[in-house]
Amino acid sequence: MTAPVHSFAQDKKVLRCGTLKLIHGISAYFYERFVPAGYTVEVIPFESPTDGKNAVLTGTVDTCIHGIAAFLLGAAAGEPVVIVANANNGGMAVMAGVKTGIKTIKDLKGKKVAIHPGSTQEAVILERLRMEGMSIKDIQPIRLMFSDHPAALARGDVDAYVGAEPAAGISLANGTGRLVEYPYSTPIGPLNMILSASEKMIKENPERIKLIVDMHRKAVDYAMANRPQMIEVAMQKLGQQRKSIELAIPNVELAWKIDEVFMRRAQAYTRLMFENKQIRQSPDLKRHITARFVQ
Repeated sequence: MTAPVHSFAQDKKVLRCGTLKLIHGISAYFYERFVPAGYTVEVIPFESPTDGKNAVLTGTVDTCIHGIAAFLLGAAAGEPVVIVANANNGGMAVMAGVKTGIKTIKDLKGKKVAIHPGSTQEAVILERLRMEGMSIKDIQPIRLMFSDHPAALARGDVDAYVGAEPAAGISLANGTGRLVEYPYSTPIGPLNMILSASEKMIKENPERIKLIVDMHRKAVDYAMANRPQMIEVAMQKLGQQRKSIELAIPNVELAWKIDEVFMRRAQAYTRLMFENKQIRQSPDLKRHITARFVQ
């Protein structure tokens, strides 16, 4: 996604916030309710978590809501990306075609399974396979963007997918998909998406990051307390039918706290990605995660 280039002087009163085209990134669209006086918010949607993370590093956006796996891949490679708040727990699902015989993770053996590369879901399914005595070699992984999962399943191009809401809601609503599981039984739990910023932005303009995190915190709490509005905004921004969104919403918990539970899950993520050779070294989480803006 190419964004127009503006000078910082022009843009300093515009808070540029990235998010993913997923229900669990919907809190960004509630920011405008809590924008500080004199500021405006521009929400920039991304298809890929890696694109969102890269936009933070290039300064295209001030912050972005995206998966923690993309963050860890960047941090492990030495990129100056920092988690400044949690964003979401849940929102993941392993779905199978209704005409397949897939009912458990073990049933994925030999099947075509759509996985978004570099995603949190990729890390999670690798661990779930390991827990069942399997590995990625036991399935046929198909590289596919999240938004393409429901249609691919409906056509029969894939037998299953490890998706992100509202994909599961769509497949359930149109009758083409069957829920295999919500894959939260790993040490990672339901941790999924985070709010990131660059070290450069944090160092040069911490007040700006604080403004955004405050908006994020208020927006998350508001959306979670007003599910009907969350459904309406998700329908509008994601262009999906009400039934799909209503089936997806219970699998989504918007969040903002960086606490002991968050840190334990983030450490588990790091360990699993290292063990699965998704990253070559474990990043220093004390450098790459800060709770200063959520306190």
